[in-house]
Amino acid sequence: MVNPLHYNASVSDSPQLAKVLDHLRLYDHPLLAFSARESNGVIEVVIDVKNCAVPVHTYVFPIHPRDLDHPQFAWHLQRQLYDGLHDYFIEMFTSTPQDRSTAQDSS
Repeated sequence: MVNPLHYNASVSDSPQLAKVLDHLRLYDHPLLAFSARESNGVIEVVIDVKNCAVPVHTYVFPIHPRDLDHPQFAWHLQRQLYDGLHDYFIEMFTSTPQDRSTAQDSS
């Protein structure tokens, strides 16, 4: 049985959205949930933290139409997903050494 938290299970008239959803079903992660949606004609991949007690934003990135049509679509999606995961986790930092040094410089 496929867990609906791992992808957007809604039925879509968009073959591009269906294609992305089909590929996202192949990814399972213990901490993250992956889904996709169409927003103003653009397919977006959505990454959420599962069962998180700390408020964390949802990460969204668009899939370029040329990538949807590319013969190596699966690899392009994987690269974008991994890049997005890196960016998402970096954005979760609440403090970094650079934040502290900037605050000290302005005092």
